[in-house]
Amino acid sequence: MIAKLTGILDSVGDDWAIIDVNGVGYLVHSSSRSLSALPSRGEAAQMHIETVVREDAITLFGFVDVIERDMFRLLTSVQGVGAKVGLAILSTLSPTDLQNAIAAQDKTAVARAKGVGPKVATRIVNELKDKVTGLVFQPKGVQVGTMGSANSATSDGSANSALEDAVSALVNLGYKRVEAHGAVAKAMGELGEDASVASLVPAALKELSSL
Repeated sequence: MIAKLTGILDSVGDDWAIIDVNGVGYLVHSSSRSLSALPSRGEAAQMHIETVVREDAITLFGFVDVIERDMFRLLTSVQGVGAKVGLAILSTLSPTDLQNAIAAQDKTAVARAKGVGPKVATRIVNELKDKVTGLVFQPKGVQVGTMGSANSATSDGSANSALEDAVSALVNLGYKRVEAHGAVAKAMGELGEDASVASLVPAALKELSSL
């Protein structure tokens, strides 16, 4: 199985890229998020690969980071969610935004992706709600895909830290992590990503009390 490709970016299409590895061009299907993070043609690039083997084809799906690849695996484990729909969702929502939407049981956010109806969106948030909280996400500002580069935005890292600290505080109060994460995510959506833990916890508690 191919797990990772490192080579030269040959060309890019709407939902695919070709990476030249020692003279062999690998066709990799990908989300618009990953494709936009790739370097310019002719430059060194790296993608994490999910290899899907079927009777009539071997298809490669590529992602600029392992978090998006792991989320793709989770999405395609849900009945009715194929690779095409999984990529459509990841093209609409970043892994962090998708995690927050699932934890908050926000079916509407998931259903914004092309080809995702209300039933599929409901199935996704229900089946994955206890799984996404186990993933560890990088701050949104980290950009990967070009070999040797990683730029982080301090504000995004601070937002992730505040979210996790608020979730931990609610878990210590006896709430389940998936419930706490959903409530804090909603609170942060209302208060903004620069909200402090001190403001997030009361807002999340208010959200939990209304459930």
